[in-house]
Amino acid sequence: MKHNLLSQKPKYLLFFICLIPLSRNPTRGETPQVYCTNGTNYTNGSKFETNLNLLLPSLTTNGPLNNNTFYNTSYGKEPDRVYGFAQCMSGAPIGDCRVCLNNSWVQILQNCPNRKQAAIRYYNCLLRYSDWRFFSQLEVNQRVGLYNTQNISDPVRFDTLVRTLMENVSTTAAMNPSRIATGVTNYTQFASLYGFGQCTRDLSNRTCYRCLEEAIGAIKWCCDGKQGGNVYFVSCNIRYDIYPFYPASVNPIRVSIPSPLPDADTPLWNSSPNKSDDVSKQGKKGKTSQSVAIGLTVTFVGLVLLGCFIFLLHRRRKLQEARKQQRHHDLLNNLGTDTDLLNTNISEGSPGEIHKLPFIDFDTIRHSTSNFSSENKLGQGGFGTVYKGMLVDGREIAVKRLSIDSGQGLKEFKNEVILISKLQHKNLVRLLFCCMEKEEKLLIYEYMPNKSLDFFLFDQIKRAQLTWRIRHNIVNGIARGLLYLHEDSRLKVIHRDLKASNVLLDYEMNPKISDFGLARTFRENQGVGNTKKVIGTYGYMAPEYAMHGRFSVKSDVFSFGVLLLEILSGKKNSRSYLAENAQSLLAHAWQLWCDGKMMELIDPILIDSSPMDEVLRFVHIGLLCIQEDATDRPTMSSVVLMLGSKSVTLPHPT
Repeated sequence: MKHNLLSQKPKYLLFFICLIPLSRNPTRGETPQVYCTNGTNYTNGSKFETNLNLLLPSLTTNGPLNNNTFYNTSYGKEPDRVYGFAQCMSGAPIGDCRVCLNNSWVQILQNCPNRKQAAIRYYNCLLRYSDWRFFSQLEVNQRVGLYNTQNISDPVRFDTLVRTLMENVSTTAAMNPSRIATGVTNYTQFASLYGFGQCTRDLSNRTCYRCLEEAIGAIKWCCDGKQGGNVYFVSCNIRYDIYPFYPASVNPIRVSIPSPLPDADTPLWNSSPNKSDDVSKQGKKGKTSQSVAIGLTVTFVGLVLLGCFIFLLHRRRKLQEARKQQRHHDLLNNLGTDTDLLNTNISEGSPGEIHKLPFIDFDTIRHSTSNFSSENKLGQGGFGTVYKGMLVDGREIAVKRLSIDSGQGLKEFKNEVILISKLQHKNLVRLLFCCMEKEEKLLIYEYMPNKSLDFFLFDQIKRAQLTWRIRHNIVNGIARGLLYLHEDSRLKVIHRDLKASNVLLDYEMNPKISDFGLARTFRENQGVGNTKKVIGTYGYMAPEYAMHGRFSVKSDVFSFGVLLLEILSGKKNSRSYLAENAQSLLAHAWQLWCDGKMMELIDPILIDSSPMDEVLRFVHIGLLCIQEDATDRPTMSSVVLMLGSKSVTLPHPT
């Protein structure tokens, strides 16, 4: 194979010149692809170098232990923190991966000396480090192209086959949790075309698909008219060739591509040569007339069949549209029932707005989630299961499939559809579609790649990724979202189930409040609501709600206070601290406040890397929010003001 080294930015020219001698035989993985990003360098003996030398052994040790996923971590404190990533490629034995990562550790330091950002890829592994948090981020600025030196005889058709095959491979790889796929299609009667695509496993479905599409787009620049080609990015790579190059144990997808029509000057069939030399002209005329008659008959029958086909197709589409409209009508009728679930002011909005609810059919969602496969399962809740999916336009979605036998799930479904369809805020999760066909009830949301806050906050390793800057942003985002629900939206809403697992995180770790199944609306002059059936999560419930069923905006303020203390301490309220007294996190926090030892509450990760005066101010605000008497708690507008302004004097919590 030959190289075609490409760059989208001039600043990477030096990188490509350095890379040429390193990439002579990447198809066998014996010589690595090394990516030495041009940028800032670290100095010998610096704190960054120390952190890097401590990080790399961790990657080589823990990478093989996560053989089917990936391993990422960070070491040190800002601004000298180093972020690292290691992945064993699919099918690589643990022992081979360990050797590969050890070699990568040595080679990356030799080939990229003093670089603050670098990556190295072997056949069996990938290792990367940087001075910024690149996890789950797309990296396509640096690319390498390799190609088979043999030219193809019919480049136009071949390029079409390659693109069709690779697009199928990229879609399959993006939906595969291992982020890898292979494919094969017929090229000639005696030869096939083989394709391969893979991404780093930290990428989301959508980001992986984007990366592979970028790689497919680079084929024309790299390998146009060649029998085989490779395109490498840091985040993904693709390959195609006319011989099988992946292990026989790999089961490729079979891609069927219709054969092209014959050329205009090529007969549709070959007539047998006339062996008789004395055929009369009359015989020829007879055969010609017969052929014309047959041709006219075939043409007529074909036109009749075509007309029937078009008629049936049109009729089928009209029936499908009618069924779709009926399903939509049934859905709207169902949403209009059980009005006791919601307060009257929900129906005070424009009736036409409910009819604007985005509807999607069940088969589309079933296909997007691979028939609700266990591999696409994101989580299990009290009312149903959440799956990850990808629509045909490449959009990633989260699908909540409510349990068929859950009566409460039906109430939650109706409540959430009507409520969230009228709420629009950057810190609230967005409802994209809904579906209700027969026994199936589906809610389709925007997909949040970083899952929920509890996924990071209550994990000893992942919590290290929650720097003070990120926690500060999460706290303020949740507060603004609640303020919108309580005061700024046209529907005044009490959430009633705010907790860490109901705060989702997007690509940039921005928070979005989710799960409005238990939410209730209220009028501005309606201070308190009552319920005989207390539903929610103990540990986050305000005492007046848990004990007497009374809820108000101050109930949400209490839940926010609990969540704020969890974010600052990295501890769950549901657990006991100071075991001899079996204290909850809230009781523990109050005790430390009274003893003047609030520093003991703070997550140790934040101690040396955060402005302690601001952290302790946030703790103070959290204690104000969890006061036992609801009238003593601040409103969310006051909370937002206190969080954003140090000049506001904080009252003493009681």
